[in-house]
Amino acid sequence: MFGFDTLHVGTTEDLEGITGCTAIIFEGGARASADVRGASPGTRELALLAPDKQMDRIDGIMLTGGSAYGLAAATGAMRFLSEHGMGYKTPWRVVPIVPSAVIFDLNIGSPDGFPDDQMGYLACAAAMKDEFRKGSHGAGTGATVGKWAGIENAMKSGQGVGIVEAEGIRVVALAVTNAVGDVIDDSGHVLAGAIAGGKFVADTPRESERIPKRVLPGANTTLVAVVSNVDLTKIELNRVAQRSHDALAKRIMPVHTSYDGDTVFAVSAGNVNAPLDLVASLAVDAVSDAIIDAVKSAQSLGGFPSYSDLHK
Repeated sequence: MFGFDTLHVGTTEDLEGITGCTAIIFEGGARASADVRGASPGTRELALLAPDKQMDRIDGIMLTGGSAYGLAAATGAMRFLSEHGMGYKTPWRVVPIVPSAVIFDLNIGSPDGFPDDQMGYLACAAAMKDEFRKGSHGAGTGATVGKWAGIENAMKSGQGVGIVEAEGIRVVALAVTNAVGDVIDDSGHVLAGAIAGGKFVADTPRESERIPKRVLPGANTTLVAVVSNVDLTKIELNRVAQRSHDALAKRIMPVHTSYDGDTVFAVSAGNVNAPLDLVASLAVDAVSDAIIDAVKSAQSLGGFPSYSDLHK
């Protein structure tokens, strides 16, 4: 699906607890950076992805549900990668570098169910078999959107993929869409979001009509991983991550709120030479497609309706 020999993605989930995690593995490592715009992020190892930090490679990315509890899945990823000799090689042992980010999904399913060390390990095992599923799987298992009007009016979301190619450049985006806001189409009307009585609460392109009313701080977040085959520096990757947030602003309304922890990872997994701005523009398109794919691929869970329920 992804078209990179060294890129592997796998998922595992707990359908009773309605949560899960998605492991992204880069064989041989890859250069990466990240950018956080939401005010309530939950992350691990993101500081080392800043352009001024020495570490210039990662071995994987863990996207997970479970709020801060779910960061334990990264420990399982480290255990798996260490067992397979993947990581930063020190004189004493291999240290896998696995930056991670979480969504809040404790408001669906069981609040006592969240990804742990073992789930992270199993997600990595699935990744090496290229066992990846879109929709309400992996980190997207407990994802919902449209919570600005209250969780009772939210719709089910999930994780999706966008792939854009041009001039020998391949950009792949994976998005876990778990936003306060609605997901909108090109006209500004709702694809999935706050719904009541079978109708969208605010089928309008006006953001001022979507003021969050009953949202818990840190209870949301859209996570994105963008991978290209272009050889980019860490500083350039940081710019790609920054620019990729344009897609969130295009597709989610409202976005980057006080309640979201929107985080974008940008990764270089190839040696193609191309202008930074071209790569960044392709990344925006790929992320935009991935956000839409996340809601269109979602399956109903926990009593929350999905896009497919409205288009039977």
